[in-house]
Formats: sequence, structure tokens, C-alpha cells
Amino acid sequence: MSITASTSTASAPPRIVPLGTRTIASSSIIIGMEVHVELACATKVFSRVPSPAAALGSHGASASHDLPANTLVDPTVLALPGSLPVMNKVAVEMAMLVGLALGCSISRRSVWDRKHYTYPDLPKGYQISQLAHPICGAGELLVPTLDEAGFPNLGGPRTRVRIARAHLEEDAGKLLHEAPGGDALDFSIVDYNRAGTALLEIVSEPDLRSADEALSYARTLRAICIALGVTRGIMQEGHVRFEPNINCELTLSDGTTVRTPIVEVKNLNSFRALRDAILFEQTDQPLRYAATGLVHASGAKTTRGWDDARQRTFVQREKEEAHDYRYMPDPDLPPVVVSDEWLDALRARLPQMPLALYEKFQTDYGLAPKEAFALIDEPQDALRVEAIAQAARELGVAHAKAGKLACTLVLQYERSRGAAPHGVRTLGAVAAMRDAGELSAQAGDKLLDALADDGAAAHASPSAAREHARSRAQALGLLLVRDEAAMQEWVREAIAKHPQAANDVRSGKQQAIGRLVGEVVKLSQGKADAAWAREKLLAALG
Repeated sequence: MSITASTSTASAPPRIVPLGTRTIASSSIIIGMEVHVELACATKVFSRVPSPAAALGSHGASASHDLPANTLVDPTVLALPGSLPVMNKVAVEMAMLVGLALGCSISRRSVWDRKHYTYPDLPKGYQISQLAHPICGAGELLVPTLDEAGFPNLGGPRTRVRIARAHLEEDAGKLLHEAPGGDALDFSIVDYNRAGTALLEIVSEPDLRSADEALSYARTLRAICIALGVTRGIMQEGHVRFEPNINCELTLSDGTTVRTPIVEVKNLNSFRALRDAILFEQTDQPLRYAATGLVHASGAKTTRGWDDARQRTFVQREKEEAHDYRYMPDPDLPPVVVSDEWLDALRARLPQMPLALYEKFQTDYGLAPKEAFALIDEPQDALRVEAIAQAARELGVAHAKAGKLACTLVLQYERSRGAAPHGVRTLGAVAAMRDAGELSAQAGDKLLDALADDGAAAHASPSAAREHARSRAQALGLLLVRDEAAMQEWVREAIAKHPQAANDVRSGKQQAIGRLVGEVVKLSQGKADAAWAREKLLAALG
């Protein structure tokens, strides 16, 4: 007997199809994804309590960061008698922004439902969610393949992943099975700080066919949500959680096919765990079928957790079907009605998407995939690069060179300091000075440190910023020397001091030039431009 993708009958198909004397000839994996995004609203979705997923504050952490357990609660979160939910408009707008970015249809009238289940971390005994009329309907995401290093491959094909829906709901609390200090407990404790946080669940169709495709989808979706400003995207804090739904289609030795039961792996909060869990299921599901004969059918779905130490999934419970949750309309919340004006205003807020920036950084600015991906992984940095590059262009730096210098300043200077204390005009001015050969990379960093110590300055124009930066560099002795006679003398001394390196360059070993350039910079006490020194050394050794 065969259970195939087209099986659809009024009654559930058999759940047991013994392997018998047949063997498994081949296996292919089928993956759908549920992605839960904690929205970075200031307050929770149905109450005005601060949200633990709130956007970063002035000190680099949310107002609720590391607060004691059960302090972000109020009567609504705890479902005390007489408390009523009030919808958070910002959460609705964030959900619609994600829907627009994914090409989803936006429901002009979405309603709220109560999803009933009894867990200790769900105070009300039900979750406010959406079933029949979610805020976002069908859409799609084109997912790039990954290259050998794991970065998006711009030249490769893309997988079309259909988005089934994206709906708003409230998050549950968190069950803890050990004390905050790490001490073992023989009971569980619950923290309701997360309960009621705005949660967007993005559900895909089962269009993914490998762990790498699922990984690329997850990365792309997270980058989009961060670029939209709807989440901080910190994985270890649970801001984005992945729940792949996985089963395998097995072709047996007699040509028939069966599908294994669907497994939903819960609450994966790292890309590595996502990939490893899928690879484990891809290997283990055919073995389970060979042992049990259990195939995909209504009621056969299970949820499993991921044991990172043992690198395997483990059974948690049988998965409920929709009717088991006893959905009913929520009587306390009115529908959300979306007007044309509201939708148009949100559409105007959409930024350039991360994959478009990834391509731009490589094709326009000449960045390597690793550098380009590092920027789109932190979309705020990508936007900052564009602003710095524009300031440098206004000072005459060529388009591509301005972008490359801006990327270098963000990736190599700002990220190493863990902050962005300078205005974009100041950084644009330093980029222009480096382009003109007035500053070395090292001197540019020293100048920026000095300008930061001076305090933030709001310059009226890019030219004013450059004038201030040049004056400060001159006072600190950081400006590069463009003295032809001095450079010729440094080049002569460097060649005399390193004859072997000089002979290596003469014989075609270009990498040996680095030692000579370093010596010129050393002799000049850091005031010689390395690129100019290289040019003069090659001319002298030619």
C-alpha cells in the first residue's frame, strides 16, 4: 500500500504500513517552518506592562533586561477577575510591516480567537491568537542557496517558499526546571515576565527540501524582521524562535512511497540547533518507520525537543490538531479594520531589504560575501554605511570608494568599539581624508578616538566636518606626509635594510612587498601613506 503526497480522503488513512520484506530505496525530506518573532513593542500586546522584547534603550539594554521573575505583570497578564485586554496598535503595525515585506495579503478585517490549552505558564488557560482571519495572509519569500562558506550565493538559484499566514498572538510565560542560581529542583517554577509579549507567528508551506534551505530561510527572515525594526533579533534571548515541521517521503524497493509522521521540533533559538535538528530527523525518521511502520496521518504528529548535548531530538508529546484547542472568538476584543490610508502609510515605511543590500555591497562596493553578510546581519549597520557613504560622496569621493570606506569604518572601527559615537558627517569626512591620502587607516582610527573624546559635534555640512577633522588631525600630527624627497629616502632605506625581501619582489613574489611597506611606514613614524609607499617601492624595484 502507498501513502503519497496526493493522499486526501474523507477518513484518515491507515497509520501503520509495515515495511515487511521491502527495503527503503531512497528518502527525501520535507520541511515547513513556523517562526515566532517577539515584537519589539514598548509594552505587551494586550496590556501596558513593559515588554521584555522592547527595543534597545540608551544603555544598550531594554528597560526590562534582567529584572527579577514575575515583575512584568499586571491584572491583565495574570488574568485576574475583571481585567480586560486592550489591543497594542504598534504590534499590529509591526505585523503588517512584516506581511508587506513578504508580499502577504493584508486582511482588511482580522479578528481575535481564544486558543484553549492548560499549561502552567499560560495564566488564563487560553491564548489570545488568530485562526480564521489572521492579520497577514498568503505571501512568499525567495530564498538564496548558500555557498560553501555558508553565505548567500547571489549567482545561484532561489527557492520559492510560500508563506501560508502570519498571525499575531500573545506569548506564554516560561517554565524553569532549575533555580535562578542553577541549583537543581524537584519541581518546576514559572516566570510570567514573558507572558503577554507580542508574538508574530510566520507559517510557511512545506516547500523546503534540505537543512541548508531551511537555514537560509531562517537567516533571511530574521534579517528582514530586524531591518524592519520589529525585533531586536537576539537569539539567545528568544526574540526569534524556530519550529521546523519535518517529515520524509520514503521510496520503497517495490516503487511505492510512504510519508513518515510529521515532527515539530520546538523552540530552537540558534541557527546551528535548527540545522542539526533537521539533519538528525532526516537520518532518524526512516529508521523509525522501519521499526514501527508508522506513517503520516491525522493524529500521528508529535512534538519533540532538541538535546544539544546529545545531538538528538526527544519526544515531548503528541501534537494537538486545531479542533483540540477549542478555538472560539474572543468576546473582549473588537476586530482590527485596516484602511487604505493606514496601509499606504505603512508601505511607505518599508526600507531596502537585506538581500538587496547584500547584493549592492558586493557589486557596487566590492565587498567579499563575508563582509557583506556581516553588515546585513546587523541592518542598523547597513543603513549607517549608506549614510556615511553619502556624506563622503558629498565631499567628492567616488561612489564605489565611498561605500567601501564606509563599510571599513563600520566593520573595523565602530564594531571594535561596540558603539557609534560619531555623526555620519564626521565619519564621511574621515573617509574623504583617507581617500585623498591625508590619513592612514591607523591614523584615521586615532583621529576618530580623539574626536570622540572631544564630544559629539553636529556639523552644519560635510565640508564643515572635514575642516574640523583636518584641523584636529594636524594638531595631533596625524596627517600623512606627501613629501616626494622624504618618501624616496624612506624607500631607499627600507630596501637597504631588507635586501632579501627586495630580491623576492624583483623575482615576482609580490607578497614580499608587505615587509618593505611596513618598514617605510615605520621609518616615517606612521606618517607615510602605505598605498603610496607600495607604489614607490614597486617603481624602485622594477
